Amino acid sequence: MALPEDLQGASAPHGKGALSADETGPESSSPAGETATSAPVTGSSHTDGDSHWSGETGAFVQSESISTAVIPATASLGGSGGSTPPPPPSNSDGDDEEEGMLRMSFLEHLEELRSRILRALAGIGIAFIISLTFCGELWKLVQAPAEEALRSLKVDTKLTLITPMEAFNIVWVKLPILTAIFIASPWILYQVWGFIAPGLYKKERRWAAPFVICSAGLFILGGAFGYFVAFRYGLTFLLSLAVMNNVTPMVSMTEYFDLFVNVMLGIGLIFEMPVLIFFLTLLHLASPRFLISHSRYAILGIVILAAIVTPTPDVFNLMLFAVPMCALFYLGIFAGYLLELRRENKKFPWGPVLKWAGLIILALAAVAYLLMARYHYHLVRQWPFLTR
Repeated sequence: MALPEDLQGASAPHGKGALSADETGPESSSPAGETATSAPVTGSSHTDGDSHWSGETGAFVQSESISTAVIPATASLGGSGGSTPPPPPSNSDGDDEEEGMLRMSFLEHLEELRSRILRALAGIGIAFIISLTFCGELWKLVQAPAEEALRSLKVDTKLTLITPMEAFNIVWVKLPILTAIFIASPWILYQVWGFIAPGLYKKERRWAAPFVICSAGLFILGGAFGYFVAFRYGLTFLLSLAVMNNVTPMVSMTEYFDLFVNVMLGIGLIFEMPVLIFFLTLLHLASPRFLISHSRYAILGIVILAAIVTPTPDVFNLMLFAVPMCALFYLGIFAGYLLELRRENKKFPWGPVLKWAGLIILALAAVAYLLMARYHYHLVRQWPFLTR
Protein backbone atom coordinates (compact mmCIF):
# COMPACT_ATOMS: atom_id res chain seq x y z
CA MET A 1 0.00 0.00 0.00
CA ALA A 2 1.44 3.43 -0.97
CA LEU A 3 2.04 5.95 1.73
CA PRO A 4 0.98 9.58 1.50
CA GLU A 5 3.42 11.95 -0.02
CA ASP A 6 4.14 13.81 3.20
CA LEU A 7 5.14 10.50 4.79
CA GLN A 8 7.15 8.90 1.97
CA GLY A 9 10.37 10.58 3.02
CA ALA A 10 10.02 9.24 6.52
CA SER A 11 10.53 5.67 5.33
CA ALA A 12 14.03 6.40 3.96
CA PRO A 13 16.89 5.89 6.42
CA HIS A 14 18.29 9.36 5.95
CA GLY A 15 15.50 11.07 4.21
CA LYS A 16 13.22 13.86 5.24
CA GLY A 17 11.48 13.09 8.48
CA ALA A 18 13.93 10.36 9.51
CA LEU A 19 15.23 10.45 13.04
CA SER A 20 18.84 9.47 13.61
CA ALA A 21 20.36 8.26 16.81
CA ASP A 22 22.43 11.42 17.08
CA GLU A 23 19.32 13.62 16.84
CA THR A 24 17.43 11.79 19.50
CA GLY A 25 20.08 12.55 22.09
CA PRO A 26 22.03 10.41 24.44
CA GLU A 27 18.93 9.10 26.20
CA SER A 28 17.93 7.14 23.09
CA SER A 29 21.17 5.19 22.86
CA SER A 30 21.46 1.80 24.46
CA PRO A 31 24.38 -0.58 24.86
CA ALA A 32 25.08 -3.05 22.12
CA GLY A 33 23.18 -6.27 22.43
CA GLU A 34 20.51 -4.84 24.79
CA THR A 35 16.95 -5.75 23.92
CA ALA A 36 14.76 -2.68 23.49
CA THR A 37 11.65 -2.62 25.58
CA SER A 38 8.60 -0.88 24.22
CA ALA A 39 6.20 0.63 26.69
CA PRO A 40 2.49 0.09 26.05
CA VAL A 41 0.86 3.27 24.81
CA THR A 42 -2.71 4.33 24.30
CA GLY A 43 -4.00 4.16 20.74
CA SER A 44 -3.15 2.01 17.74
CA SER A 45 0.44 1.39 16.74
CA HIS A 46 2.25 -0.57 14.05
CA THR A 47 5.85 -1.67 14.48
CA ASP A 48 8.24 -2.37 11.60
CA GLY A 49 11.78 -3.34 12.44
CA ASP A 50 13.45 -0.65 14.54
CA SER A 51 10.65 1.87 14.20
CA HIS A 52 6.92 1.85 14.77
CA TRP A 53 3.96 3.92 13.75
CA SER A 54 2.34 5.89 16.56
CA GLY A 55 -1.28 6.76 16.18
CA GLU A 56 -1.01 9.65 18.63
CA THR A 57 2.00 11.51 17.09
CA GLY A 58 1.25 10.63 13.48
CA ALA A 59 4.88 9.72 12.70
CA PHE A 60 7.37 6.88 12.84
CA VAL A 61 9.58 6.87 15.92
CA GLN A 62 12.61 4.80 16.71
CA SER A 63 11.94 2.10 19.28
CA GLU A 64 15.39 2.77 20.74
CA SER A 65 14.25 6.19 21.93
CA ILE A 66 11.80 4.62 24.34
CA SER A 67 13.85 1.62 25.25
CA THR A 68 14.53 3.01 28.71
CA ALA A 69 10.89 3.72 29.56
CA VAL A 70 9.60 0.78 31.51
CA ILE A 71 6.06 0.78 32.84
CA PRO A 72 5.28 -1.65 35.66
CA ALA A 73 3.12 -4.57 34.72
CA THR A 74 0.72 -3.66 37.46
CA ALA A 75 0.04 -0.18 36.04
CA SER A 76 -3.54 0.44 35.01
CA LEU A 77 -4.40 1.49 31.48
CA GLY A 78 -6.48 4.38 32.76
CA GLY A 79 -3.35 6.27 33.84
CA SER A 80 -4.18 6.18 37.54
CA GLY A 81 -0.97 4.30 38.29
CA GLY A 82 -0.58 0.90 39.91
CA SER A 83 0.25 0.09 43.50
CA THR A 84 1.74 -3.01 45.01
CA PRO A 85 -0.63 -5.04 47.21
CA PRO A 86 -0.32 -4.33 50.94
CA PRO A 87 1.83 -6.78 52.87
CA PRO A 88 0.00 -9.35 54.98
CA PRO A 89 -0.67 -8.25 58.55
CA SER A 90 2.16 -9.22 60.83
CA ASN A 91 1.48 -11.13 63.99
CA SER A 92 3.65 -8.85 66.09
CA ASP A 93 1.50 -9.28 69.21
CA GLY A 94 1.81 -13.03 69.05
CA ASP A 95 5.54 -12.76 68.44
CA ASP A 96 5.91 -10.46 71.44
CA GLU A 97 3.86 -12.84 73.59
CA GLU A 98 5.92 -15.87 72.57
CA GLU A 99 9.23 -14.02 72.70
CA GLY A 100 11.60 -15.78 75.02
CA MET A 101 9.44 -18.90 75.44
CA LEU A 102 11.81 -21.83 75.70
CA ARG A 103 11.14 -24.78 73.41
CA MET A 104 12.29 -28.05 74.92
CA SER A 105 11.76 -31.70 74.12
CA PHE A 106 10.39 -34.23 76.59
CA LEU A 107 13.86 -35.41 77.58
CA GLU A 108 15.00 -31.82 78.04
CA HIS A 109 12.02 -31.24 80.36
CA LEU A 110 13.04 -34.29 82.38
CA GLU A 111 16.60 -33.02 82.57
CA GLU A 112 15.38 -29.60 83.71
CA LEU A 113 13.15 -31.25 86.34
CA ARG A 114 16.09 -33.31 87.57
CA SER A 115 18.27 -30.20 87.81
CA ARG A 116 15.62 -28.27 89.78
CA ILE A 117 15.05 -31.16 92.20
CA LEU A 118 18.79 -31.46 92.85
CA ARG A 119 19.04 -27.73 93.52
CA ALA A 120 16.09 -27.85 95.91
CA LEU A 121 17.64 -30.81 97.75
CA ALA A 122 20.93 -28.94 97.95
CA GLY A 123 19.15 -26.01 99.60
CA ILE A 124 17.46 -28.36 102.08
CA GLY A 125 20.83 -29.97 102.83
CA ILE A 126 22.44 -26.62 103.64
CA ALA A 127 19.48 -25.68 105.87
CA PHE A 128 19.72 -29.11 107.54
CA ILE A 129 23.37 -28.51 108.44
CA ILE A 130 22.47 -25.13 109.89
CA SER A 131 19.62 -26.69 111.91
CA LEU A 132 21.97 -29.23 113.47
CA THR A 133 23.71 -26.43 115.37
CA PHE A 134 20.65 -25.68 117.56
CA CYS A 135 18.78 -28.99 117.80
CA GLY A 136 18.44 -28.67 121.59
CA GLU A 137 16.65 -25.33 121.38
CA LEU A 138 14.41 -26.65 118.61
CA TRP A 139 13.32 -29.63 120.66
CA LYS A 140 12.42 -27.39 123.58
CA LEU A 141 10.11 -25.44 121.25
CA VAL A 142 8.54 -28.64 119.95
CA GLN A 143 8.04 -30.04 123.45
CA ALA A 144 6.52 -26.82 124.86
CA PRO A 145 2.90 -27.46 123.69
CA ALA A 146 2.93 -30.91 125.31
CA GLU A 147 4.24 -29.53 128.60
CA GLU A 148 1.62 -26.79 128.68
CA ALA A 149 -1.21 -29.18 127.83
CA LEU A 150 -0.14 -31.73 130.46
CA ARG A 151 0.43 -29.03 133.05
CA SER A 152 -3.06 -27.62 132.51
CA LEU A 153 -4.46 -31.12 133.12
CA LYS A 154 -2.31 -31.48 136.29
CA VAL A 155 -0.49 -34.62 135.18
CA ASP A 156 3.15 -35.51 134.53
CA THR A 157 4.57 -33.09 131.99
CA LYS A 158 7.28 -35.40 130.60
CA LEU A 159 7.08 -37.39 127.38
CA THR A 160 7.81 -41.11 127.34
CA LEU A 161 10.76 -42.75 125.57
CA ILE A 162 9.98 -46.31 124.49
CA THR A 163 13.01 -47.32 122.38
CA PRO A 164 16.61 -46.11 122.80
CA MET A 165 16.85 -44.77 119.26
CA GLU A 166 13.80 -42.51 119.47
CA ALA A 167 15.63 -39.52 120.90
CA PHE A 168 18.41 -39.66 118.31
CA ASN A 169 16.11 -40.16 115.34
CA ILE A 170 13.78 -37.35 116.35
CA VAL A 171 16.09 -34.71 117.81
CA TRP A 172 19.04 -35.15 115.44
CA VAL A 173 17.44 -36.35 112.20
CA LYS A 174 13.71 -35.72 111.80
CA LEU A 175 13.48 -32.39 113.58
CA PRO A 176 16.36 -30.77 111.62
CA ILE A 177 14.78 -32.00 108.37
CA LEU A 178 11.43 -30.43 109.29
CA THR A 179 13.16 -27.19 110.23
CA ALA A 180 15.18 -27.24 107.00
CA ILE A 181 11.99 -27.54 104.93
CA PHE A 182 10.58 -24.37 106.48
CA ILE A 183 13.88 -22.48 106.27
CA ALA A 184 14.52 -23.48 102.64
CA SER A 185 10.90 -23.03 101.52
CA PRO A 186 11.64 -19.79 99.57
CA TRP A 187 14.46 -21.56 97.71
CA ILE A 188 12.29 -24.61 97.01
CA LEU A 189 9.44 -22.49 95.66
CA TYR A 190 11.92 -20.52 93.54
CA GLN A 191 13.01 -23.78 91.92
CA VAL A 192 9.37 -24.66 91.28
CA TRP A 193 8.90 -21.30 89.56
CA GLY A 194 12.11 -21.76 87.58
CA PHE A 195 10.75 -25.04 86.20
CA ILE A 196 7.38 -23.67 85.06
CA ALA A 197 8.53 -20.18 83.99
CA PRO A 198 9.89 -21.15 80.52
CA GLY A 199 6.38 -22.20 79.49
CA LEU A 200 4.79 -18.90 80.50
CA TYR A 201 4.31 -15.74 78.47
CA LYS A 202 6.56 -12.78 79.00
CA LYS A 203 3.88 -10.79 80.83
CA GLU A 204 3.24 -13.71 83.19
CA ARG A 205 6.87 -14.07 84.29
CA ARG A 206 6.74 -10.81 86.22
CA TRP A 207 4.82 -12.68 88.93
CA ALA A 208 8.01 -14.55 89.95
CA ALA A 209 8.84 -12.45 93.02
CA PRO A 210 5.22 -12.20 94.28
CA PHE A 211 4.79 -15.94 93.78
CA VAL A 212 7.90 -16.87 95.78
CA ILE A 213 7.32 -14.30 98.55
CA CYS A 214 3.60 -14.98 99.01
CA SER A 215 3.89 -18.76 98.74
CA ALA A 216 6.79 -19.02 101.18
CA GLY A 217 5.20 -16.49 103.53
CA LEU A 218 1.88 -18.34 103.59
CA PHE A 219 3.64 -21.68 104.14
CA ILE A 220 5.57 -20.31 107.11
CA LEU A 221 2.46 -18.53 108.38
CA GLY A 222 0.58 -21.83 108.20
CA GLY A 223 3.27 -23.50 110.27
CA ALA A 224 3.06 -20.71 112.85
CA PHE A 225 -0.73 -21.00 113.00
CA GLY A 226 -0.42 -24.76 113.50
CA TYR A 227 2.13 -24.36 116.28
CA PHE A 228 0.49 -21.55 118.26
CA VAL A 229 -3.20 -22.38 117.71
CA ALA A 230 -4.21 -25.64 116.06
CA PHE A 231 -1.69 -28.03 117.58
CA ARG A 232 -1.86 -26.63 121.10
CA TYR A 233 -5.65 -26.65 121.34
CA GLY A 234 -6.03 -29.93 119.52
CA LEU A 235 -3.53 -31.62 121.83
CA THR A 236 -5.15 -30.19 124.96
CA PHE A 237 -8.58 -31.31 123.81
CA LEU A 238 -7.42 -34.87 123.09
CA LEU A 239 -5.57 -35.26 126.39
CA SER A 240 -8.51 -33.83 128.34
CA LEU A 241 -10.71 -36.64 127.00
CA ALA A 242 -8.43 -39.15 128.74
CA VAL A 243 -8.30 -37.24 132.03
CA MET A 244 -12.09 -36.83 132.09
CA ASN A 245 -12.40 -40.62 131.93
CA ASN A 246 -9.91 -41.18 134.76
CA VAL A 247 -7.08 -42.24 132.40
CA THR A 248 -3.53 -41.06 133.01
CA PRO A 249 -2.04 -39.86 129.71
CA MET A 250 1.37 -41.23 128.80
CA VAL A 251 2.51 -39.59 125.57
CA SER A 252 5.12 -41.37 123.48
CA MET A 253 7.88 -39.23 122.05
CA THR A 254 7.52 -40.74 118.57
CA GLU A 255 3.73 -40.48 118.44
CA TYR A 256 3.87 -36.92 119.68
CA PHE A 257 6.41 -35.83 117.07
CA ASP A 258 4.56 -37.59 114.22
CA LEU A 259 1.40 -35.70 115.17
CA PHE A 260 3.41 -32.47 115.32
CA VAL A 261 4.85 -33.01 111.81
CA ASN A 262 1.44 -33.81 110.31
CA VAL A 263 -0.09 -30.66 111.74
CA MET A 264 2.79 -28.38 110.76
CA LEU A 265 3.12 -29.57 107.17
CA GLY A 266 -0.62 -30.06 106.67
CA ILE A 267 -1.60 -26.55 107.72
CA GLY A 268 1.41 -25.11 105.89
CA LEU A 269 0.18 -26.63 102.64
CA ILE A 270 -3.41 -25.61 103.34
CA PHE A 271 -2.31 -21.99 103.64
CA GLU A 272 -1.19 -22.12 99.99
CA MET A 273 -4.84 -22.05 98.88
CA PRO A 274 -4.97 -18.27 98.11
CA VAL A 275 -1.95 -18.60 95.82
CA LEU A 276 -3.58 -21.53 94.02
CA ILE A 277 -6.84 -19.64 93.49
CA PHE A 278 -4.98 -16.53 92.33
CA PHE A 279 -3.07 -18.46 89.66
CA LEU A 280 -6.24 -20.20 88.51
CA THR A 281 -7.71 -16.74 87.95
CA LEU A 282 -4.50 -15.53 86.29
CA LEU A 283 -4.61 -18.41 83.79
CA HIS A 284 -8.37 -17.89 83.15
CA LEU A 285 -9.19 -21.32 84.57
CA ALA A 286 -11.51 -19.85 87.20
CA SER A 287 -13.10 -16.51 88.04
CA PRO A 288 -14.20 -14.88 91.32
CA ARG A 289 -17.81 -14.84 90.13
CA PHE A 290 -17.73 -18.58 89.44
CA LEU A 291 -16.07 -19.38 92.77
CA ILE A 292 -18.55 -17.29 94.75
CA SER A 293 -21.56 -18.84 93.01
CA HIS A 294 -20.23 -22.35 93.77
CA SER A 295 -18.82 -21.61 97.21
CA ARG A 296 -21.16 -24.06 98.96
CA TYR A 297 -19.57 -26.93 97.04
CA ALA A 298 -16.13 -25.56 97.87
CA ILE A 299 -16.95 -25.43 101.59
CA LEU A 300 -18.18 -29.03 101.46
CA GLY A 301 -14.98 -30.10 99.77
CA ILE A 302 -12.91 -28.17 102.34
CA VAL A 303 -14.64 -29.97 105.21
CA ILE A 304 -14.05 -33.34 103.57
CA LEU A 305 -10.40 -32.47 102.96
CA ALA A 306 -10.02 -31.27 106.54
CA ALA A 307 -11.47 -34.56 107.77
CA ILE A 308 -8.84 -36.43 105.74
CA VAL A 309 -5.93 -34.21 106.74
CA THR A 310 -6.90 -33.99 110.42
CA PRO A 311 -4.79 -36.51 112.32
CA THR A 312 -7.66 -37.23 114.76
CA PRO A 313 -11.35 -38.00 114.09
CA ASP A 314 -12.86 -35.49 116.55
CA VAL A 315 -14.97 -32.53 115.43
CA PHE A 316 -12.91 -30.00 117.40
CA ASN A 317 -9.73 -30.63 115.41
CA LEU A 318 -11.79 -30.82 112.24
CA MET A 319 -13.02 -27.27 112.82
CA LEU A 320 -9.50 -26.09 113.63
CA PHE A 321 -8.56 -27.13 110.11
CA ALA A 322 -11.77 -26.33 108.24
CA VAL A 323 -12.37 -22.76 109.49
CA PRO A 324 -8.94 -21.42 108.43
CA MET A 325 -9.27 -23.21 105.09
CA CYS A 326 -12.61 -21.50 104.42
CA ALA A 327 -11.12 -18.13 105.35
CA LEU A 328 -8.18 -18.77 103.00
CA PHE A 329 -10.60 -19.75 100.25
CA TYR A 330 -12.35 -16.38 100.43
CA LEU A 331 -8.99 -14.63 100.70
CA GLY A 332 -7.98 -16.25 97.40
CA ILE A 333 -11.26 -15.10 95.84
CA PHE A 334 -10.52 -11.56 96.99
CA ALA A 335 -7.03 -11.72 95.43
CA GLY A 336 -8.57 -12.93 92.17
CA TYR A 337 -11.11 -10.10 92.33
CA LEU A 338 -8.29 -7.57 92.62
CA LEU A 339 -6.68 -9.16 89.54
CA GLU A 340 -9.95 -8.85 87.60
CA LEU A 341 -10.22 -5.17 88.57
CA ARG A 342 -6.70 -4.56 87.29
CA ARG A 343 -7.51 -6.20 83.97
CA GLU A 344 -10.51 -3.90 83.60
CA ASN A 345 -8.46 -0.82 84.65
CA LYS A 346 -10.57 -0.33 87.76
CA LYS A 347 -9.51 0.42 91.32
CA PHE A 348 -10.60 -1.12 94.58
CA PRO A 349 -11.99 1.36 97.16
CA TRP A 350 -9.18 0.88 99.65
CA GLY A 351 -9.91 4.12 101.52
CA PRO A 352 -13.32 3.21 102.98
CA VAL A 353 -12.30 -0.41 103.59
CA LEU A 354 -9.16 0.53 105.51
CA LYS A 355 -11.10 3.14 107.49
CA TRP A 356 -13.68 0.61 108.67
CA ALA A 357 -10.99 -1.99 109.35
CA GLY A 358 -9.12 0.54 111.49
CA LEU A 359 -12.28 1.36 113.44
CA ILE A 360 -12.91 -2.33 114.11
CA ILE A 361 -9.34 -2.85 115.33
CA LEU A 362 -9.60 0.16 117.64
CA ALA A 363 -12.88 -1.16 119.04
CA LEU A 364 -11.32 -4.56 119.74
CA ALA A 365 -8.32 -2.92 121.38
CA ALA A 366 -10.64 -0.84 123.59
CA VAL A 367 -12.57 -3.96 124.66
CA ALA A 368 -9.30 -5.78 125.45
CA TYR A 369 -8.04 -2.85 127.51
CA LEU A 370 -11.34 -2.74 129.42
CA LEU A 371 -11.11 -6.46 130.19
CA MET A 372 -7.52 -6.14 131.38
CA ALA A 373 -8.13 -3.01 133.50
CA ARG A 374 -11.46 -3.85 135.12
CA TYR A 375 -11.75 -7.62 135.05
CA HIS A 376 -8.05 -8.43 135.56
CA TYR A 377 -7.48 -10.36 132.33
CA HIS A 378 -3.92 -10.75 131.05
CA LEU A 379 -2.30 -11.57 127.71
CA VAL A 380 -1.11 -15.08 126.86
CA ARG A 381 0.74 -16.47 123.83
CA GLN A 382 -2.10 -18.69 122.64
CA TRP A 383 -5.74 -18.35 121.66
CA PRO A 384 -7.84 -16.52 122.88
CA PHE A 385 -4.76 -14.49 123.99
CA LEU A 386 -6.73 -13.08 126.96
CA THR A 387 -7.33 -15.08 130.15
CA ARG A 388 -7.74 -14.58 133.89
